[in-house]
Amino acid sequence: MKISASQIAGIIDHTLLKPDAISEEVTHLCEEALEFGFATVCINPVHVRQCADQLAGSEIGVCTVVGFPLGASSTTEKAAAVSQSLEDGAVEFDMVMNIGAFKNGDFSTVGSDIKAVVGAAESNTVKVIIETCLLKDDEKKEAAMIVRDAGAHFVKTSTGFSSGGATLLDVTLLRETVGHKMGVKASGGIKSFRHALSLVEAGASRLGASAGVSIVTEAQLSGNSDD
Repeated sequence: MKISASQIAGIIDHTLLKPDAISEEVTHLCEEALEFGFATVCINPVHVRQCADQLAGSEIGVCTVVGFPLGASSTTEKAAAVSQSLEDGAVEFDMVMNIGAFKNGDFSTVGSDIKAVVGAAESNTVKVIIETCLLKDDEKKEAAMIVRDAGAHFVKTSTGFSSGGATLLDVTLLRETVGHKMGVKASGGIKSFRHALSLVEAGASRLGASAGVSIVTEAQLSGNSDD
């Protein structure tokens, strides 16, 4: 499968979620997004307005996280956070599902939590992180179906803050579970173009990575340029 550098850039959420990120780093993230043509920048809610201002007039979206990284915020808090970030300029939202409720078998609470965020996002894109490294395969399938049925747009593998990130097997399983009418986002530990390409081949339609520049640069050096 041959994917050009611009094509791979166009499905990457260029990510900066470390807690000690400063405004200068956020500015640089946006500059890189503009230079390389990433799908979005993905940042913590406190940086949404800065990114929205810097990226105004461009095709780069602003993505932020909700209930991150534990998923243990209340539904009310998650919905309120989405509303605030929406006002600040976010257009995509990566929420962490209520993993504890899911492990308790309280699928109704998990679903209603997601539905509340989808509603607060006002038709903007919602991706739901199920944290695959904490789930067995049958749980991953169940979680993906809950995400799909709750009206979210993507099921996402990982926060990158737990015990594991995106794997080929998980992406394949999620794609097989949700079919081709919704997105699958792979994130966590994606450092190279080769790894990114393998995840796309497995079924990922979006990638979350802090190493986006390295991935695109590798794609160019590998002969996957746009020429």
